[in-house]
Amino acid sequence: MDILWTPWRMEFILSEKPKECIFCTKISAGDDRAEHVLYRGQHTFIALNLYPYNNGHLLVAPYRHVPSTEDLLPEELAELLTLVNKGLGVLRRAMRPHGFNLGANLGKVAGAGVESHVHIHVVPRWEGDTNFMPLLAQTRVIPQWIDQTYDQLRQALEP
Repeated sequence: MDILWTPWRMEFILSEKPKECIFCTKISAGDDRAEHVLYRGQHTFIALNLYPYNNGHLLVAPYRHVPSTEDLLPEELAELLTLVNKGLGVLRRAMRPHGFNLGANLGKVAGAGVESHVHIHVVPRWEGDTNFMPLLAQTRVIPQWIDQTYDQLRQALEP
């Protein structure tokens, strides 16, 4: 069994969370580059995770503020999964990962950092993408600035 250690996230997990929903704020801000929104569909969108497990860690979420996939309308759910696939494709083209972790954490006890607005994580993985730093120094090495990752993935989205 592979274990994805993320001890650097504990600071985020224990920190005081903003009162407003980060996804609702992100999509209403009007500056997709500043908010790292990569793609907007009719019902859902793709954004980069500001606290990534790996470079290119995407979040796919509906515009509508609901806590579970069960609350989505059929067209929202269909587009959510379509954009997960779009995210997989753009990551494959731009970053050539060896695999992916996909997941949705529904509820606080399941690990949801934002439990009231459902979202799916798309995490690219590379063979050997973990090292000793998280274990010994509680430091995660992310080798690319998020704005560079954004630009790389936006370019890969272009037809």
